[in-house]
Parts: sequence; C-alpha cells; structure tokens
Amino acid sequence: MENQENKNQNSTGPNRKDSKRPAKKILDEGPKFNYFWIWAIFIVFVIISINLPFFQETTKESNMTQLRTMLNNNDVDKIVVVTSNEKSAEVFLKDSALNKPEYKDVAHSRFGTVNKGPHYSLTVPSNDAFDKSINEFYKDHPQLQPVNVKYEIRQDWWKDVVPWLLPLILIAGLWIFMLRRAGGGIGGGAGNIFNIGKSKAILFDRDEKINITFGDVAGLDEAKVEVQEIVNFLKNPKKYTALGGKIPKGALLIGPPGTGKTLIAKAMAGEAQVPFFSISGSDFVEMFVGVGASRVRDLFRQAREKAPCIIFIDEIDAIGRARGKNLIQGNDERENTLNQLLVEMDGFSSEKGVIIVAATNRPDVLDTALLRPGRFDRQISIDKPDLSGREQIFKVHLKTIKLSETVDVYKLAALSPGFVGADIANICNEAALIAARNDKTAVDMQDFHDAIDRAIGGLEKRNKLISPDEKRIIAYHEAGHAVAGWFLENAHPLLKVSIIPRGVAALGYAQYLPKEKYIERQEEMLDRMCMTLGGRAAERIVFDKISTGAQNDLDQVTKVAYAMVSIFGMNEKVGNVSFYDMQNQNSFNKPFSEETSRIIDEESRKIIEGQYQRAQDLLRDKRKELDALASLLLEKEVLFKDDLERLIGKRPFDKADEITTNPTDASAENVDGQFTVSMSINTDVINTVVENDKA
Repeated sequence: MENQENKNQNSTGPNRKDSKRPAKKILDEGPKFNYFWIWAIFIVFVIISINLPFFQETTKESNMTQLRTMLNNNDVDKIVVVTSNEKSAEVFLKDSALNKPEYKDVAHSRFGTVNKGPHYSLTVPSNDAFDKSINEFYKDHPQLQPVNVKYEIRQDWWKDVVPWLLPLILIAGLWIFMLRRAGGGIGGGAGNIFNIGKSKAILFDRDEKINITFGDVAGLDEAKVEVQEIVNFLKNPKKYTALGGKIPKGALLIGPPGTGKTLIAKAMAGEAQVPFFSISGSDFVEMFVGVGASRVRDLFRQAREKAPCIIFIDEIDAIGRARGKNLIQGNDERENTLNQLLVEMDGFSSEKGVIIVAATNRPDVLDTALLRPGRFDRQISIDKPDLSGREQIFKVHLKTIKLSETVDVYKLAALSPGFVGADIANICNEAALIAARNDKTAVDMQDFHDAIDRAIGGLEKRNKLISPDEKRIIAYHEAGHAVAGWFLENAHPLLKVSIIPRGVAALGYAQYLPKEKYIERQEEMLDRMCMTLGGRAAERIVFDKISTGAQNDLDQVTKVAYAMVSIFGMNEKVGNVSFYDMQNQNSFNKPFSEETSRIIDEESRKIIEGQYQRAQDLLRDKRKELDALASLLLEKEVLFKDDLERLIGKRPFDKADEITTNPTDASAENVDGQFTVSMSINTDVINTVVENDKA
C-alpha cells in the first residue's frame, strides 16, 4: 500500500508540471534566488577595495639615502610626514621628474593613468629625527631650494572599525540564517523571516484531481465503510442537515505503522473531490515561542476560505500529547500549539464543511480534550489486515510485476500473518529484485519465499564460521523446538527448521505458521511456552549443559508468564486481577504491594519451570525422533514439514485442509538453504514474535 501511495502521490503531488497553482498556496518549491546577498557582497567588495593597496596608486618603499638622491636632483615636489599607528613619510615627485627613466616604475598607476602620488614612502623614527636629517642635508647643499614638508595626523579607521564591526556582521548573519532555516522554505529568500508563522500545509486544490480513490485502497474494507459517510457529508451535506444532523468535525485514524492511514485519508479527498490540506504534526512546532499557534491559526484561516475541504494532520501526537506531563515547568510551545488547535477545532462553524482528519499510531499519549466528541467525533481503527485483506493487498502490488504461473496469491497471504501493507509492498519489490538478480524472466514462488526470508530473517550467512561442536548444539536446539511443537496439540504447525545463520545473531530457525486468532486459551499459551523451551530442554538432555542460545526463548516465555499472572488473571494465587492499565498509568510506582509483587514473581517462575520440565519429559520420551532430526539437520541444514513427516511420521494434530507451504512443491535437497519466515500473532500484550535463536 505504501508503494501504491507513493506512486499516486508522485502523479498528483505539488511538483506536477501541468498543475496551475493559486497564488495563495504555500508550497515548498525549493530555494529562491535572493538579491539581498548581491548587495551585501557588493558593499563588502567596495569597502575592501578602498583599503587594499592593490587598488590604490602605485607607491614604492624607499629610504633616506634614496630620498637624499632625489632631493639632490631637485625631483621632489613635497614631503608629507604622516602620524598614525606608525610614522611614515610620503614623497611626491614633480611632474617633470616622472619622465625620467629611473622613475618609470612609479610614473603610472596599475590601470595606466598618471600617478598623482605619493610615489615613495619611507618609515621615519620620529618627526624630530626626520627634521634633523632634512636640515642637515640642506646645510650640506645650500644651493638647493628646500622642499615643502607637511605634517598630517591620520586615523586608520579601517583597523579601528573592523574589530567591533566584524562581530556585529557575524551575529547579524547568523540571526538571518536561523530565521531562514526556521522559515522552512516558505516564500523563499528573506521573506522567510516574515512567513515564519505561516502554515506549511501542502494544498491539493479542486483543479488538481487526486486520482487515489477507495478502489486503490485494499484490505481496509471496514475502515472504508467508516470514512465513506464522511465523504458523503462533503458531497451532499444538505441530505444530513435537512434532518437536523451536523457534519462531523473530525476523524482520527488509529493503527500501527504501515497500515495505510495516510493512503485512506488521501482517498477521502479523491472521492470527495474537495481541497485537501496535508501537514505533519511536527511542522507546527519551531524553536520560537508562538510560531506553532500562529501556524494553526493560518491553516484554519486558509481552510475556511477553501471550505468545504479536508485538513489532514499526520502524526498528530507530535503536538497532541497530554498536557501537564512536562516535568520541566515553564512555557511549553507544544502545549500552546495544542491549545490553539483545540480552540480552532471547536471554534469554527460546522456549516463551513471543514473536516479534520488526523493519523497516529500512539493514541494512548493524546490529550483527552482532543479526543472528545465535537473535535474528533470518529475514531477509526485501521488494524493489520487479515488473510483476505492481505490477499487483496498482494493483488494490488503484483499488478506491475511479471509473475510466473506458479505464484499463488492465497498462499502468499497465508505465509504472511501480521504483515501490513508496507511490509507486503516491500516483499513484492524484493521478490522482483531477487528474480532479476538470478536472470529469471518471471517472478516465481521461490523468489517470494526468499524475499520473506530476507525481509524478516536477514541476509543469509553461509560463510559464517561455526565450529562443529557449536553446530551440533544449534542442531539439537532447533530439533528440540521442532519435536516439541510436533507433538503438542496447541503448538503452531511447523513450516521448516534451519541451522543456517541469518541476520545479526540468528544462528538457527524453527519456523511456524500460526493460526490468526484474537483470543488465546490458557492451554494454548502453555503449549507455546513448552515448545519455546524445547531448545534449552534438548541441550540439557543431550549435553547435560545449557548455552546462551536460548536467550530469545527465555525472553518470550518470561513475557508470556508474567502476562498470564499479572494481566490475564490466569493464576489462582494472584486471582482474577489485571494490572495492565494500572501499570501504564503508574509508570513510576507499582500499582500493587511488595507482597503481591513477590507472589507474581514466584508464580511466573513456577509456570516457566513447569513448562521447562514438561518439555524435558516430552523430549526424553521422543529421544529417538530428536536424535534423528538433529542428525538430518546437520546433514542438510534445512528441513521442511514434508521431511519431518517422512522422518518421524505425520503430526498427530494436523488437519487435512492445511495449506502446503513448501516452496514450489520442492524438497529440501533442491532448495537447500531457503526457508520461510512466519510471524507469530498473539494478543496485543504479548509482542509479535519470530522464532529467532541467538548465541
């Protein structure tokens, strides 16, 4: 679904060449040229040019000996003694003297014009010393007419001004840069300083037909029914207002990441054919106080002008978090932004037809005032798709892929429980890349199996060096999982077992195909725990030692055991109590006494230890099957369900109508190293689990 969404966004987005954009649209069209910087560069160039010697008249360094020679030849017109940071004498030659060959270097400036002087300069220790030297020269040459000597005091303002002017220029430049960055590209150039409080929403107007409709949204049938009524409100509001009904002000889309919340909001705009404002919650918040509230006001002002329309705020939890939870007292810009949003949502007239659609995957952190009727009247849950939904999503993404006749969409949907639209899109794309890498003319089922392995299990690492002893431990560990699950009624049906390393730390896999269920019985949870502990139990039975390979197994069973005792009320000693919501509300304090906490710990350990002993008893009884399976694993590395049926017989609890999941009906010999990863779906409290043993 995500790929489909991106594809349609590219065809209808703000950069489309044939779009005619109204002047009021606020779009990020890239950086614009700013003439302010041309003037700044020009002024700096002029200031520097005035003071650089390169642009001044040609002046050469001299000394007293050369000066006496020039005085003796009667070539000097005047001398100016300058007093500034250091004393120097400037010598100006007569115009008639400039024609002499010895003065050709100073006769003209760098640009070819006549040099008006000074022509020479020399450093003097003091005015008195210079006067004494000149007077002595004329005493020795009484026949010469003394030249005019002037004294000037000059202030080198450039050296005085730069030390305090340069920091001011740097501070001003930094401030302008920060304001431009805060403007986020709105309006371009220096206008960002004045547009910082403007809304950053992207507007899709009526003349830009949004091609996404509900027909492009697959696997979300229930959610589409919910939002269809809102679309009908926008299309024909009089039908409802005539009976006294009011147009709903907002709808909140809630669901895990990748389920298609943004896509269904876009489809709403495409179906209703109304202006559509799209903005992220984080776009409201800036480092400057009051900017977020100003952007909220500007957004709703534009929306009223375009009504009826839809405002879509993605990831609203960025500004919609519950107020009063900030431990640092002071002015909270997010709370100011939220307050303004609450006022705007409940303040504008409902007859205007401005509907707010927001999306989040964290509804638990939202402020209660934001969720009340009158603001978000509808809360639409967009869950992970079921088997039928995944089949529809696969069909959407497989339209652009050249498929082999062996591809069974229903089997792909069955092999991907817990996958959302974004996951399915990634699997389809990965399968096409794998087929192209192998020079195939079409994508077959094997490519999809490899894609699922790659996406979830990680990259296969056949070259990883594992010692024979370690490999034997891994083989018995995985065989313990497989045998325990094979003879437990409520365990998930086995797909395959592998000892090929994958990903970062996965040394082996025992893969199962879970049944999609919304509730779990206590017997099912205990059987799953027993199956999960089968790996460690096999190590204890065979080697009389345990290893670190069961770390992930222990993590899973610990979560399940504590959930059974403290959340699901499945322990007689603790009783029918649940501390789940109370634990969320009291994150810093336990919602039960220390005695109850001790009982929960003890009972959880008893459950885990009981299933561990149960797994050992089961594997001791099936030791022959365990050894046979481990030996075959060491030989072939990957075993499928069919291999286990030939080796230890059919699973006693399998039904006749179960789906065959071996890739392209191939045996383990000709698909060595390939395996299918399937996710275990349990209740929301117990996290989604992939059997993944770590060293």
